Amino acid sequence: MERRLFLKGVGGVAGGMALSAGAVSEGTAAEQKSPPPAESAGLPRRRLGRTDAYLSTVGFPGLALIHYDQKECNAGIHRAFDEGVNFFDVAPAYGNGQAETKMGLGLVGLDRSRYFLACKTKKRDREESRKELEQSLRLLKTDYFDLYQMHHLVRPEEVKQALGPGGAIETFLKAREQGKVKYLGFSAHTTKAALEALRGFAFDTVMFPINFVEYFLRDFGKEVLALAAERGAAVLAIKPMSRGAWPEGLPRTRKWWYRSVEEPREVSLAMRFALSLPGVVSGIPPSFLDLLDKAIVAARSYQPPTDAELDELKQIAKDCTSIFHREEALVA
Repeated sequence: MERRLFLKGVGGVAGGMALSAGAVSEGTAAEQKSPPPAESAGLPRRRLGRTDAYLSTVGFPGLALIHYDQKECNAGIHRAFDEGVNFFDVAPAYGNGQAETKMGLGLVGLDRSRYFLACKTKKRDREESRKELEQSLRLLKTDYFDLYQMHHLVRPEEVKQALGPGGAIETFLKAREQGKVKYLGFSAHTTKAALEALRGFAFDTVMFPINFVEYFLRDFGKEVLALAAERGAAVLAIKPMSRGAWPEGLPRTRKWWYRSVEEPREVSLAMRFALSLPGVVSGIPPSFLDLLDKAIVAARSYQPPTDAELDELKQIAKDCTSIFHREEALVA
């Protein structure tokens, strides 16, 4: 596959590393003049912050692939693509590489220029993150990622390590120079880690839990949304359909660590809430293909929730429990 090269924008300094001002594609003049599609198969697309990319408002949850055999994975990936999903997200941590392997095989046959592939690394140092990046490229059968992210940041100390001398950020910048990645981002599970990362480097994206339960119970996400807007970073919402922790004594209808909304109305309310918040470009549903299908239906009929619908969500949230308060407490 021919290597795509990308221009690098740099400005400022943080922790001895240059701050990214966002990469810009070297596409032809004709390509740059063509207006981006506002939707595909009825699924809306939004511009990814300051970048030139446009993402479907629902992202494909790569972690879902650990639940299915390869035939089902292939069918699920191609069905999502046909339904308008162009944003596919995965990570080495998902099934110890199982999800990457299955996604790499599942994407075969799709036009690489028509989908946006995102991957992540939990490695915080330069050499280990470099090795993981190369392995991910191999497993996903591609020579570049549209977005490469630091995965699951929790403590400010690990953010400083990743952004400091010898940190993973050096791998990210080198890979961007080589055309192996286009945009740079991170995912975080705590407010402090997210704010530390946003202040330390001009990331293109921030992946963070944006969910009505967490938002209404604890204002969780508000500070991150505000700083992301100030820094010009696009927001990718994770856990948008979470209904919080499983209530004690309630039978678990899915073998999963948190409960999801399932009924069409609640799915619609939850997805539309997340997508209505400033800066949110796309939401990644829970890691099951049937829940992905429900999220797509909800996003197709997107409109901001009314005051009455917000009150309905607040009432639902009152009986729910946070799934992120423990990690937040670790860095309090």
